Amino acid sequence: MVYPFRPSRRLVASLMTAFAGALALGTLSTPAVAQDKVSVGVLRFVSSGGLFLAYEKGYFKAEGLDVDLKFFEAAQPIALAAVSGDVDFGVTAFTGGFFNLAAKGALKIIAAQAKEAKGYEGNLVLASKGAAEKGLADIGQLPGKSLGISQVGSSFHYQMGQIARIKGFDLASIDMKPLQSLPNMMAALKTSQVDAIIIAPHLAKALIASGDAKLLARYSDLDEYQFGGLFAATRTLAAKRAITERFVRAYQKGAGDYFAAFLQKDASGARVMGADADAAAALIARSVYPGEAAETAVPKVRASAFYVDPQARLDVADIVKQVGWYKAAGMVDAGAEARSMLDLGFIQGHLNAN
Repeated sequence: MVYPFRPSRRLVASLMTAFAGALALGTLSTPAVAQDKVSVGVLRFVSSGGLFLAYEKGYFKAEGLDVDLKFFEAAQPIALAAVSGDVDFGVTAFTGGFFNLAAKGALKIIAAQAKEAKGYEGNLVLASKGAAEKGLADIGQLPGKSLGISQVGSSFHYQMGQIARIKGFDLASIDMKPLQSLPNMMAALKTSQVDAIIIAPHLAKALIASGDAKLLARYSDLDEYQFGGLFAATRTLAAKRAITERFVRAYQKGAGDYFAAFLQKDASGARVMGADADAAAALIARSVYPGEAAETAVPKVRASAFYVDPQARLDVADIVKQVGWYKAAGMVDAGAEARSMLDLGFIQGHLNAN
């Protein structure tokens, strides 16, 4: 006769202890799924806050992506890095150089970054202390003055072109000074080597607070403009379509959280902060103000939040407008077709797409 095995109470207790220990050590958990490595070129700008929230909140990891943020000091090098394969994706402002690469079929825009939108924060036009002391107090006085920009064809160059159009003066009357990077632009303004710059609010406000600059205008009070986007090399999209779909899903979630935290309006149309605005700002500050204490970094992020579409949808008509301006200025090939630079298949319902 075979007798059933009846474990002793001591054996049961020992097995339960061992099981609990295994759980604590993670030895009985589901094996970790290998994550696809993805690199993203980006500036340390609040306008890329949706990307930073998706990164910090684990949205990319939840999509099986191990994301490496690579920080740059100007927009155009990010486009070049995407084409060369040094990064898989870029999130930054559009430039003439970017549009030239896209016109040749090397790059595709797939989602929005931020935009200048009336009623929201935007880039600031600043006068140097020296220029202000000599009477520069309004953007209508910029003809005959020098403007520091990162590169010829940069987003700053484009914005100055739109200011000239709006104010009715010739862009050629501005002495453009290409300085290659944002730190160089700030340094040139501080030392009055240039009369003015256009720069992101989180950088501009520090220059104003220190007395090194005077505010001339807020760009979003003058014009609306889809200045940045999420993009990738065309060959990357062909080879990593499924990865890109996962990346965009996570990126959209970050954009939605950014909108909820900073960009809501009340019934009267006044902008209000969401309940988790401080928590979101603290996460974004880890990339924008690395090493700075939260108590000083959080208010800066809150005060510098650009408009971001909650679904990261592109304003297609505005991109067409931008390409047209660059073509007219001779900075983009006359045969460039704006819509060929877009891959709208990752997000539904892009704005002004017809």
